[in-house]
Amino acid sequence: MSAVEDKIAELGLKLPQVVPPLATYQPAVRSGAYVFTSGQLPMVDGALPVTGKVGAEVGPEQAKELAATCALNALAAVKSVTGDLDKIQRVVKVVGFVASAPDFTGQPGVLNGASELLGEILGDKGVHARSAVGVAVLPLDAPVEVEIQVEIAE
Repeated sequence: MSAVEDKIAELGLKLPQVVPPLATYQPAVRSGAYVFTSGQLPMVDGALPVTGKVGAEVGPEQAKELAATCALNALAAVKSVTGDLDKIQRVVKVVGFVASAPDFTGQPGVLNGASELLGEILGDKGVHARSAVGVAVLPLDAPVEVEIQVEIAE
């Protein structure tokens, strides 16, 4: 097991299997020293634990936890193309989408779930640029979706 996976286990978490694509795309692709993940939903054992809009059916704290799940799924996608999470040099960018009720404006707080988890797991290598975007709806009525871009060391 890698040092990164040891840290994940130390946090009481487990790196999941890669979530199979819902359409025609790859969960992650590598281009040179970078790995780009597709948007990752908060799937747990092949299913969404909750659906709906943040600020309506889903509370901000629960959505923050779901964003962390998305980040963990994104790390699994990275491992699927690198074979080893210890190759992560740094997380460069995180992009998150939050299915939001019309009056919900707390998207950055929701995405903190992903950012904080990446920081806990990767330390300084997890510090990144980020975008948090509110949207009307996401695939399968998921409350949140996260994609990451990482630089890989050879």
